Amino acid sequence: MPRERRAPGTDQFPCERCGALQTYQPGTEQIECPYCGHVTEIDSGGEIIREYAFREALSELAHAPPAEELRTTQCVSCAAEFDLGAHIHSGECPFCGTPVVEGTGTERHIKPESLLPFEIDEQTAFASFRKWLGKLWFAPGSLKRYAEGDARLTGVYVPYWTYDSQTHSRYTGQRGTVYYVPQRYTTVVNGRQVTRTRQVQKIRWMPVAGRVSRFFDDVLVGASRSLPRKITDRLAPWDLQNLVPYDERYLSGFRSEAYQVGLDEGFKTAVRIMERIIRQDVARDIGGDRQRITSLQTDHSNTSFKHLLLPVWSAAFRFKGKVYRFVVNGRTGKVQGERPYSKIKLALAGIAIAIVVLLVVIFGNESGIITY
Repeated sequence: MPRERRAPGTDQFPCERCGALQTYQPGTEQIECPYCGHVTEIDSGGEIIREYAFREALSELAHAPPAEELRTTQCVSCAAEFDLGAHIHSGECPFCGTPVVEGTGTERHIKPESLLPFEIDEQTAFASFRKWLGKLWFAPGSLKRYAEGDARLTGVYVPYWTYDSQTHSRYTGQRGTVYYVPQRYTTVVNGRQVTRTRQVQKIRWMPVAGRVSRFFDDVLVGASRSLPRKITDRLAPWDLQNLVPYDERYLSGFRSEAYQVGLDEGFKTAVRIMERIIRQDVARDIGGDRQRITSLQTDHSNTSFKHLLLPVWSAAFRFKGKVYRFVVNGRTGKVQGERPYSKIKLALAGIAIAIVVLLVVIFGNESGIITY
């Protein structure tokens, strides 16, 4: 299991030329000095990104001592001491703005061993964000003004789990075959009662049982509770084939969260995701025109996991006392989020629709198109 190692202090990446602190530049393999422009290459060293045995890791976690917490951080630039905040291990000094990266071992047993670096910068992400806001129907005017203002996005590395698992499933159910039978019915045509025949659909059910197997690779589960899963799940797809070994230089200048959803809890979510796909496999295996699944039992074997970080640009908008959150995929620019609706615009739209319908009825009736 990838064990956390508590760093003795806060990591900094000083410029070799002027001594200022360098930050990661999205879309590159470099950290850059914001003052003199000197860049330093990030060399991943060709490390292999490993998968870890899930059951063995759970056993180790069960016998591990409580993870040590060290929440106070000292800035190496101004010597101020501050709390980065729960579950955060990189950000900025609130007194001088210096980027800080706290060792990821301060409060979690499992460390991230890979990540996807930011591919798009804040300006590009905000352009995608503004375009998305501009397409929202019935949005309050204040939301539009926010899109045109000087609001900033925050770059955050969000923790995730991925799970691999070989599944073998046993099922019982029913296969339905559609057939049609003639049915006589009575209706009125031109004032006369007549008898006609129509075809009525029936389904013949047969009991079935069988087995299906599938190997799942990199089932992705969010390990943060800071953002709603319904938002972060829609940021997919992620190009996980481009994962790079974890290097704290990628975090310099960005916020980063420690996982809040544990390894076991994450796997339970992954199992639910797998089951939806397994049910589709079972339906195909049953065949026929219709399918019913009566029982389904799945065994998991050779289960493994990775802990990784994925890049997200995030923002929040307050409207009438409620906070709405928006996120941008830091690789592709895809935007997802919550949104408020303008009650006035909805009411005006309803009135406009009612007027259109009324006009259609009036003019249609006058022209003889509509009769009662």
